[in-house]
Amino acid sequence: MDRTDRRLVALLQENARRSNKELAARLGVAPSTCSERLHRLEEVGVLTGFHADVDPKALGIGLRALVAIRLSRHSAAEVDRFRAHAIAMTEVIGLWHVTGPNDFLVQVVVRDAAHLRELAVSGFTTLPEVTHIETSLVFEHLGKPGLPDLTTAS
Repeated sequence: MDRTDRRLVALLQENARRSNKELAARLGVAPSTCSERLHRLEEVGVLTGFHADVDPKALGIGLRALVAIRLSRHSAAEVDRFRAHAIAMTEVIGLWHVTGPNDFLVQVVVRDAAHLRELAVSGFTTLPEVTHIETSLVFEHLGKPGLPDLTTAS
């Protein structure tokens, strides 16, 4: 990726709905050049998708929570089984395999506290490989759009 590709990625992370014409103007290149760069970045896997930010309440989501999960053993099969089970759950929107006292952090969205309890009980504690769960409600979530470019950072 050169400087123009990096700028194109940054512009898309700010607003992926910009037209090719607007992107090209901001980059100072021809629209055809911009389009070629965009397609190449998709083909090589730099750009992996585009999404829309949605108000959670519009989808019936009243609570977010982080669920810390500790597994009984750490065999590849158990880790893979838990990972596949968790990511297949409708309410799971993030999954991190981590170091420390817990093995996974699972970000979930639910309607309310009763839904969270049911998810914890039937979704996690019934699994034989899960020995401990700890749930934390999320009061506020702030995020930055996109990722920083650390390839040029000193």
